[in-house]
Amino acid sequence: MKKLFAKRIKDGYTILPELEAHKVCDAYGIKCPPTQLVTNKEECIEVGNRIGYPVVIKIFSKQIIHKSEAGGVVIGIKDKEQLAQAYDNMVNTAKERFPKAVIEGVIVQKMMDKGVETIIGGFKDPQFGPVIMFGMGGIYVEVFKDTAFRLAPIDKEEAKRQIEQTKIYKVLKGVRGQKPCDIESLSETVVNVANLLSSNKEIKEIDLNPVICYPNGCVAVDSRIVLGTVE
Repeated sequence: MKKLFAKRIKDGYTILPELEAHKVCDAYGIKCPPTQLVTNKEECIEVGNRIGYPVVIKIFSKQIIHKSEAGGVVIGIKDKEQLAQAYDNMVNTAKERFPKAVIEGVIVQKMMDKGVETIIGGFKDPQFGPVIMFGMGGIYVEVFKDTAFRLAPIDKEEAKRQIEQTKIYKVLKGVRGQKPCDIESLSETVVNVANLLSSNKEIKEIDLNPVICYPNGCVAVDSRIVLGTVE
């Protein structure tokens, strides 16, 4: 992984490409949805049919950082007809809004079922070093600011205490007849993210949002790894 980070930093990347971020997560035991890069509509449909609907597609371009602003994310695609139309619309919209961007392809990703949305992230503090963060995820991160922090790395018991410190923990335990989420799996994921952050000096920040939690596991849907200069 260090060779990958060093190469991307040398190439001028400040954010690791999404597919590579997924590979890094997988290497550290952080589960992500089935995801594949395609370069044309026919291949896009073939992948959609293989991984199963519904799917999400995202534009893939080094120059387009905020995909939603470019119309570069389409969710809830239910069949191959919708997928073909969404592919054309998304690529055309991205080209109109970012005419100078090099579009390398489209990412096809399995759309995950609804669950409890959390966030796991981290950063390198100048004074204290690697810091791991856990809290309420999804679109309400900035609204409720329900987060807890620990110095990384941490063990599983400390990760559990970190999770229990947040308000979202009550939801994770199960409310209004819902089954409790898999706290063991979630704690392991927090530990794994902390290990990823603390063992790689090339990583400046990590942002996994949402990490969707279920009664039998959790999945990091979006993975953002920010790279820094290596001294």
